[in-house]
Amino acid sequence: MSNATTVLDAMRQAGKPVRTGDIVDLSGLERKEVEKAMKQLKVEAKIVSPKRCFWEPAK
Repeated sequence: MSNATTVLDAMRQAGKPVRTGDIVDLSGLERKEVEKAMKQLKVEAKIVSPKRCFWEPAK
């Protein structure tokens, strides 16, 4: 499973908009890996930011 998939699963599991630190805690990945995966997911438009510093899967 790729880091991007792990990050997306962690966001879905949370069920609410989360911060990067929350994703690190939920996924068990290193912060650098989470940030890299989130950057990829942003480019692919798979995650959106409902408010500053919080992220959730795109609907």
